[in-house]
Amino acid sequence: MFEHKIPPEPWHAFLTEIDASVSAPLRLDCIGGFVVTLLYGLDRPTVDVDILELAPRYLDAQVMELAMRGGPLSRKHHIYLDRVTVAVVPEDYEQRLTEMFPGVYRHLHLMALDPYDLALSKLERNVQKDRDDVRFLAKTIPLDIATLRNRYEQELRWQLGNPQREDLTLQLWTEMLHEDQTGGGA
Repeated sequence: MFEHKIPPEPWHAFLTEIDASVSAPLRLDCIGGFVVTLLYGLDRPTVDVDILELAPRYLDAQVMELAMRGGPLSRKHHIYLDRVTVAVVPEDYEQRLTEMFPGVYRHLHLMALDPYDLALSKLERNVQKDRDDVRFLAKTIPLDIATLRNRYEQELRWQLGNPQREDLTLQLWTEMLHEDQTGGGA
């Protein structure tokens, strides 16, 4: 796994200011490009930290007002926090969170979804960037296709609005990943 001891700029300055704005432990459950790039090493630009959960909830308004798109920290650093409200993630993702940059911040704890949960969080949207992220994770970790499929079946499928469509998407993804693993794909 690719890791920095501290995040590169402008992330470190941005996160340091969030950390300084609170006086209690603050946990951000992170997904998306921020995790794929800063934790797993994909070289692609991202300008936001997609968060599923901000805890404790009483800090939500304060932190989001400060760091959301258009907020003071966003204007200063040209990056922002983005509350993700539509992503569906595996049921027990909290049990598998990994802290990014442990010990760097006094109060702030950036928690990343594990690579399987992160990949599955991209299933419904399934745009090219999501497929590229999943391919990258599959090569870098590497992802085990059986584990990915099992986690989908056990923890995600029942939550989906259109599970038959996502069954097909997962099938196409697993074929793509299998081709990549066996040398038959891009």
